[in-house]
Amino acid sequence: MLSTVYLNKRRRPRIEAGHPWVFSGEIGRVAGDPAPGDIVKVVNHSGYLLGIGYINPQSQITVRMLSWEEQDIDTAFFEQRLRAAYQLRKHVVEDNSNAYRLVHGEADYLPGLVIDIYDQYAVVQSLTLGIDQRLPQIIEALQRVLSIKGIYERNDVTVRELEGLEQRSGFIGTEFDTSVQVMENGFPMRVDIASGQKTGYFLDQRENRAAIAHYVQDASVLDCFSHTGSFAVHAARYGAKQVKLVDISETAIDAAKQNAKLNEVEEKLDYVTANAFDYLRSVSDAGEIYDVVMLDPPAFTKSRKTVPAARRGYKEINLRGIKLTKPGGYLITSSCSYHMSKEEFLDVVAEAAIDAHRSLQLIEYRGQGKDHPALLAAPETSYLKFAVMRVW
Repeated sequence: MLSTVYLNKRRRPRIEAGHPWVFSGEIGRVAGDPAPGDIVKVVNHSGYLLGIGYINPQSQITVRMLSWEEQDIDTAFFEQRLRAAYQLRKHVVEDNSNAYRLVHGEADYLPGLVIDIYDQYAVVQSLTLGIDQRLPQIIEALQRVLSIKGIYERNDVTVRELEGLEQRSGFIGTEFDTSVQVMENGFPMRVDIASGQKTGYFLDQRENRAAIAHYVQDASVLDCFSHTGSFAVHAARYGAKQVKLVDISETAIDAAKQNAKLNEVEEKLDYVTANAFDYLRSVSDAGEIYDVVMLDPPAFTKSRKTVPAARRGYKEINLRGIKLTKPGGYLITSSCSYHMSKEEFLDVVAEAAIDAHRSLQLIEYRGQGKDHPALLAAPETSYLKFAVMRVW
C-alpha cells in the first residue's frame, strides 16, 4: 500500500495545473513511512487524489510527479512513456538528423530522466534518486522501444549530489567506441559521448544551427564559445567565406578541426584558443569587423541570486559582439540560463546596443529544438533563448 503525501491547504495550486514538483514547504503531513525513492500518492489537504510520484525527503523538491492517476510504475509504464516520447520525435526531428533528445525530463512526464540518441547509441542521465533506482526498468523499456546498439550513462553531474547520489559515468552493458559520427541537418559531425559537454553535444541548438543559413552566405563570421565547431561548420557549409572560431578549450578546438575536416571546410576555418571574454575585448578595441558575430556562451547563472552578475556577463559579450559587427550585419546571440527570462535577455542586449551607440533590429527569435519540448505548466522546462539581430 502506498504512503500518502498530504499537501498544505495554503499553497498555490501548481500541482493541479500540471506542475510535476512538490516542494518540501508545500507538504502538510505524510501518512505512512516511505523510504527515499518510494512511490507515494499525493493528495490535497482534504484527501482528493492529485496523482503519484516518487519521494526523496533529502531533496528540496520532495516529490516529483509521474502520473496524475494511480497506476503501477513498472517496466510497462516506462515503455509507454518512452513510446509516446519517440512518437513525438518521429514527427519533429528531420530525416537529415539522427541525433536528438528522446526524453526531456519533466517535459516528457519523466522527471529526472534525460535520454539522448546519437545514431544507434543512447546516453542516459538519471538525475534523481527515484529515477536512479528504476534505471534497470528504464533500460529494459528503452531496448523494447528502439534498436539500441549501446548505452552510456553520463551521471557525472553535480545536481545528483542534491539527491544524495554519487556521480558516475560508464557503459551500461556492452562497451563500444564512444566517438560517434552522427548526421545533423545533413552534415556529418563527430560526438564524444564519454567526455563531451552535457551528454556529448548541444542537441538543443540543432534547429537554430540550421536557421543561420539565411544570414551567413558569403559572410565573414566570428564564432565565440565555439565548442566543437557545430555553428562554425554549419556556417561554412551554408556558404560563409571565412569563419573564425574562439574557444578556451584546446580539446574543443581539436574536435572542431576534426569536424571541419569531416565536412571538407578546413580552408574556411581559422582557430583561436582563448578566453572569449578577453578575445572579444581585444579585437573590438583593435577595430576588427565581421559580417556576422555568433555568441553561444555557457550558462552564466544557475540560480536567481546570481542573475545580476550574469546580466553583466551577457551585456559585456553582446556589447563587444555588436561593436564587431558591420552596419547591416548580424549578431546571432544565445543564452541557456533559465533564470534569465526572454525579456531580461533581450533587455540586456538592448542595453549593450545603447552603450555601443548602435541600434538593433530583432529579425528572428527562437528557443530550444522541438525535441526539447517545454511543459506549459512548468516554465523551468523552457530555457534556451536564441536571437538574430541586424546591427546598424
